[in-house]
Amino acid sequence: MDRRSLITGYLLVAAGSAMFSSKAIFIKLAYLERYDSLLILAWRMVFALPIFLVVGAAELMRRKAEGKPLPRRNAVLGAVGIGLIGYYLAMVLDFAGLLYVTAQLERLALFTYPIFLIFLGAVFFGMRLTASSLIAALITYLGLAVVFVSDFSLGGANVTLGTLLVLGAAVSFALYQLMAKRYIGEMGSTLFTSVALSAAAVTTLAHVFIVRGALDTSMSTHYFMLAAGIGILATVLPSFFVNAGLARIGAASTAIISNVSPLLTIYFAVVLLGEEFTLPHAIGTALVVGGVGYHTWRELKKPAVEA
Repeated sequence: MDRRSLITGYLLVAAGSAMFSSKAIFIKLAYLERYDSLLILAWRMVFALPIFLVVGAAELMRRKAEGKPLPRRNAVLGAVGIGLIGYYLAMVLDFAGLLYVTAQLERLALFTYPIFLIFLGAVFFGMRLTASSLIAALITYLGLAVVFVSDFSLGGANVTLGTLLVLGAAVSFALYQLMAKRYIGEMGSTLFTSVALSAAAVTTLAHVFIVRGALDTSMSTHYFMLAAGIGILATVLPSFFVNAGLARIGAASTAIISNVSPLLTIYFAVVLLGEEFTLPHAIGTALVVGGVGYHTWRELKKPAVEA
């Protein structure tokens, strides 16, 4: 592969990771105007849904034009179900958690999903639990505990509730990754993502209308701009950027670059939200990123060893 394509791949993954890291910042800024997790989640989906529908329709037309078979009905239903677990449920829990914890703690807690993937994979999917996996888990959750204890001294029970909600989101996303692989192989990542996210978006909007009867439109232009930012800049664009970069530089480089995401969230939280970054935050962040990075490094070595 030529040098220009590699550089483009690195830039796409870096940009996608930076965009993903902005999600919690947008949400926290929206909470300053309306302290309502379900409302901002719904508006996020209002902006994201049309794009995923268009992308999904375009992918189906491309398949037809190339004479490729359409995905089986069971595969589509599987993508819908997995989308409800990995996106709808995870988003509801994550957005609710941000009502109670800082953007820094939220990102670190959510970033632990690869560790949950290890244990859930071992319990339900027959994956092997190794010593290195346990070491990574210990390092990661020790770091999360350091940040949690520091924030608990200020927020008390609210920090506990928020952290548990975000960890629930991490569990949901880990389950999504474990279950999605078989359907992505059949449908392709673009179509699968479009179906899964569209299902999550429709379910979220139905949730709002069932619970509240209508979608509130009384917010300011600034609020809608933040919602559009979450839906497009922190959801749609990074999904496609990272996938495009992955195709150019491979899974190993993509995984390593993506590890900077929580660091970017912390930077934005300190600069834009005025959150404190103390010594316990620095130690905890280093341990969480180090633990997940160690696990990623060990996983990336496996194919080379087996070959």
